[in-house]
Amino acid sequence: MNKKLIILGAGESGTGSAILGKAQGWEVFVSDMGEIKAVYKEELNAHGIAWEEGQHTEETILAADEVIKSPGIPDKAPLIKKLHEKGIPVISEIEFAARYTTAKLIGITGTNGKTTTTSLVYHIFEKAGLNVGLGGNIGKSFARQVAQDQRDYYVLELSSFQLDGCYSLRLDAAILCNITPDHLDRYEYKLENYIRSKFRITQNQRPEDLFVYCADDAITMEWIGQMSIQAQQIPFSIDAPHQIPGAWVADGQLTIDMNENEENKFTMAIQELSLRGKHNAYNSMAAAVIANAFNIRKEVIRESLSDFQNVEHRLESLGKVKGIEFINDSKATNVNSSWYALESMDRPVVWIAGGVDKGNDYALLKQLVKDRVRIIVCVGLDNRKIHEAFSKDVDMILNTTSMQEAVNVAYHMANKEEAVLLSPACASFDLFENYEDRGRQFKKYVRNL
Repeated sequence: MNKKLIILGAGESGTGSAILGKAQGWEVFVSDMGEIKAVYKEELNAHGIAWEEGQHTEETILAADEVIKSPGIPDKAPLIKKLHEKGIPVISEIEFAARYTTAKLIGITGTNGKTTTTSLVYHIFEKAGLNVGLGGNIGKSFARQVAQDQRDYYVLELSSFQLDGCYSLRLDAAILCNITPDHLDRYEYKLENYIRSKFRITQNQRPEDLFVYCADDAITMEWIGQMSIQAQQIPFSIDAPHQIPGAWVADGQLTIDMNENEENKFTMAIQELSLRGKHNAYNSMAAAVIANAFNIRKEVIRESLSDFQNVEHRLESLGKVKGIEFINDSKATNVNSSWYALESMDRPVVWIAGGVDKGNDYALLKQLVKDRVRIIVCVGLDNRKIHEAFSKDVDMILNTTSMQEAVNVAYHMANKEEAVLLSPACASFDLFENYEDRGRQFKKYVRNL
């Protein structure tokens, strides 16, 4: 009798898991509370996988041997609680897919910078001619690739929600970019719970594995000693004292030194990095440490760091309209991301912000907003906290309820040589499908001006 695998959520992650489950001999059933996209229905049908939409049939789901849930479903959802009470394992797609591959796994997490760092590691490995896949929170689902396109290496962007569903996953190399308060609504508003979730990236690691972390990040440094980390620890830093093995920036030079052997030492001028700004120096260092540890040639690392194109929806310049520059930073779904965006602005800003507030503390942005933002255009259903935080710091705060309206209002309020920056500091689910949808709408309406 085949074991029953139930998958909750039929997006890219759920559909990929279903295809892998079927290939591995599970009896698979997919259940989605919403409507399943036509492209995924076709795939499920083509693989002979049963599915339902618009409901969760509890009787079927509670008869599962194992459940894979979408990262978007919280543990406090009643159905998940019932599964836990029955002792039915509830895991993530990442945990499931990792069982069925012998590839080297590189996992990257952090409140900010993980997409850029993941893309950068992938870019370097690909340039080096390695057989590498990109997955997790980015690109095609990891499970789909394990089922249909086995690689020697997988570079995985891992959110805290995905890590929460991982128990036996072991990463050959792990990067923790940083930790700042985020998603606290999912962690009982306790920062400690979120921190422990991020450090799950080190669980099951062995002494021969690598854990790469930012020595300038206060929360990481406060907690690292409390965690039982078996892997070799490699810090990267701009401010902290140099440690070997480690990476640092000094006198405009990025250095990676793994073993005090001059021949193996990697150096590169910061000016040569394709990504500008302090936060991107961190991302570049973390990626370069991993590449160096996997013995990728220095020339390849240097070339990759100097020709990398940043990811869509992350400080993406859309050019100028009548002298006003439009910048798409829709990926900024938390306050810290928006801090980086505002910090990199070199001209007055009309800032489009707002969405679903995840327990945001806007105090971090106050001085930057005072110094750089002239007008705030809110796009979201509830903008009270933004008004409360910044009404004394800017000339004007305007409310809008669609991206088209927000773009038009920002355009008419901006002066020549100013920037209109979409950097919401919030999740997108009140008005948009996700941050990509939000960013694409912004780009569409800017093009229409």
